[in-house]
Amino acid sequence: MRATDSMLARYTAEIEERQSFLDGLVEAAETESRDLSEKEMELATRARDRIKAVNELMQPLEEARKISGDSSERIAQLAKYMNAKEGDDAKEPEYRSAGAYLIDRWRAGLGEQEAVRRLDLYHRAAAHQTTADNPGLIPSPVIAPVVNFVDSSRPLVSWLGPRQLPGQNWSRPKVTQHTNVAVQSAEKAELVSQKMTIAKIAATAATYGGYVNVSRQDVDFTQPGIMDVIIGDLAGVYAAVTEAAAIAAFDAAATAGLGLPTGANTADQIAASLWDAASKIYTATKGQGRVAAFVSPSYLATIGPIFPPGPAVPSQAPGGFEAAGFATGLVGQISGIPVYVSAGVGTNRILVLSSAAAEAYEDRIGSLQVVEPSVLGVQVAYAGYFVPLVIEATGIVKVTKTP
Repeated sequence: MRATDSMLARYTAEIEERQSFLDGLVEAAETESRDLSEKEMELATRARDRIKAVNELMQPLEEARKISGDSSERIAQLAKYMNAKEGDDAKEPEYRSAGAYLIDRWRAGLGEQEAVRRLDLYHRAAAHQTTADNPGLIPSPVIAPVVNFVDSSRPLVSWLGPRQLPGQNWSRPKVTQHTNVAVQSAEKAELVSQKMTIAKIAATAATYGGYVNVSRQDVDFTQPGIMDVIIGDLAGVYAAVTEAAAIAAFDAAATAGLGLPTGANTADQIAASLWDAASKIYTATKGQGRVAAFVSPSYLATIGPIFPPGPAVPSQAPGGFEAAGFATGLVGQISGIPVYVSAGVGTNRILVLSSAAAEAYEDRIGSLQVVEPSVLGVQVAYAGYFVPLVIEATGIVKVTKTP
């Protein structure tokens, strides 16, 4: 590969990597139904400016490469006249260009005997050059984007819809005793009376974050750019950790549901546990909110085969489960309850809850950077404030399976 081609390929890969980073920022904001934050806008602007600069750098190289390509094609068209002047058929052929050689290879492939003869003479007389003879000329390209397996989907938090964090400390009012209404015992008799009691559910913001100290050389010389890769990874790990924190809080507060016995469970047993959970949740929330179930990826091996795609009718899971569906979180439904996969859920359990019984609050700080001139370093951090809040513990039901 020519040096020009290598540089164009590198620039193209960088543009794709920057665009993928932009798409990731927008996708994260869209998933959370919000605008880009100030920090994300700053990152998007930097990526856009770099894409523009790379396009300007590519323009003269593209023009030079086009001129070179046109010249090669013109020489290839004249190759047959050049070869005709050689005269002596037994003389070793001398190809004037790579294009002339490729034309002969093409003609030989079509069965033209004269081209076959010239190639045979050429290869018998030539010393064979292989890549082992010139390792210093073989580039080692890096193909973007970086392969990075981190689950940043946050199925449970996304399903709840994180709310804006109001401050460091705040509370949610909750009715703990209702007023009362009853039949009047007799005409002019005193009606029943009961006061309403409203308590507070206290909440305190928790800070989640991490940082990496990067050398300036690493920032300047890596392709794809190491800073974008690190910031993207910090954001992904932040999402995974906060998802696990939310599930841990709801799991700890959950009410025990109808457990599943040891051994292979049937579809009816799992459906019965979910119906029991739905009954408890309705009693606790009086039908408010949406209901969903969350399972761990390992639990798919238990419930997936019981509810295959296209099951027989009647079925507890219309349409069945599809193994490839977990990439979006939702894998199917059982008795009308949507089932999501989240890596934060513990093994041998199903967490069923109402959106009225649990809430999540968040304020993402995003990425922060500071330069360390004395060591030519850049310190980058990613953080946010996150709080899972249990509104009604009996509206969260934990179905466990005995191992």
